[in-house]
Amino acid sequence: MLETVMPVENLIEFASHFALVGVAMLVFAVLWLWITPFKEIALIRDGNTAAALSFGGALVGFAIAVAGVVRASNSLWEVLPWSVIALLAQLIGLALVSRLMHGVTKHIDRGEVASGVFMASIAITIGILNAACMGG
Repeated sequence: MLETVMPVENLIEFASHFALVGVAMLVFAVLWLWITPFKEIALIRDGNTAAALSFGGALVGFAIAVAGVVRASNSLWEVLPWSVIALLAQLIGLALVSRLMHGVTKHIDRGEVASGVFMASIAITIGILNAACMGG
């Protein structure tokens, strides 16, 4: 007879990884919202598509990187430091793009969708590159 029941150890491993990356996502979101020079949540509530795209892209980019870390890791203890590195890469990417593209954050604040799409694209690209480089 085929064993169709998932071993408890697998469920515990899933739950512990999911909890860790959930906390990592929350920490990332809080830091991102704190570092950006505008109030993204308020802008999103007011219907600012550029802010929603920018923040959503940042979340997706970080999630891609963290997913790559979880997939490549052998233990929960490997996930934590690599998640911190992914978080730093995303935040450094935001800082660099903000400096190189003068005024991009002001454009998002004004609801200019092109800037939101650009920032989302940068964040997703950083996440993909993170995931590829951490695939060790």
